[in-house]
Amino acid sequence: MRKQLVAALIVVAFVLPLQAAPPEKAIFAGGCFWCTESDFEKVPGVISAISGYTGGSVVRPSYEQVSGGGTGHRESVEVLFDPQKVSYAKLLDVFWHSIDPLVKDKQFCDTGDQYRTAIFYRTDEEKKLAEETKKTVEAKFAPRTVYTQVVAAGPFYKAEEYHQDYYHKNPVRYQFYRFNCGRDARLEELWGKTD
Repeated sequence: MRKQLVAALIVVAFVLPLQAAPPEKAIFAGGCFWCTESDFEKVPGVISAISGYTGGSVVRPSYEQVSGGGTGHRESVEVLFDPQKVSYAKLLDVFWHSIDPLVKDKQFCDTGDQYRTAIFYRTDEEKKLAEETKKTVEAKFAPRTVYTQVVAAGPFYKAEEYHQDYYHKNPVRYQFYRFNCGRDARLEELWGKTD
C-alpha cells in the first residue's frame, strides 16, 4: 500500500501543472517613456511595459500637463513581469544601463523635471535592492554625482493610448527620435557596448 501511495504522489507531482507566480509590477522613470518602454519590453520575462506618469500631485494628468512641467510627475513606465523568469534585480540592471544617471532634470535631448530619473519602490525589499544598486553606480562614477532618485511609489497614471507601444506603431519616427537624441551613443559611452 505504501508503494502505491508513493507512486500516486509521484504521478500527481508530475501531472499537475506547477502553480505560476502572479505577475509583479515595477515602476521606473528613465526619461522619454517611449524609449524606456522599448528597452524593458525586450527583456525576457517582461510581459509588458506601460507608458505613464507618476511622482506628482496632479490626479490623472494629461501629456500636455506633464510635458509642460510643474506637475511633479515624470514620464515613467510600469513594468509587468514574471518573477519566475526575470528578477527585480535584473530589471534594476536593465534600468541603470538604459539611462544617464549623471544628469539632473533631463535625459539625452529631453530637458525638464518631467524627465528626472527614478526607481519607484513598492516594498522594503525593492527599496533595499534599489539603494544597493545606486551605491554601486555611485562608486562606478565617483566623484561625479548620480542624480537618479529612489522614491516610494505612488499612483501610476497610464499615458494616452497613442503613447503606448510608440516604437511599434511609429518605428521610423521612433528610431529617428532615438538616434537624434543620441541616446544609444551616450549609453555606450557610459556603460560600454552591449550585445
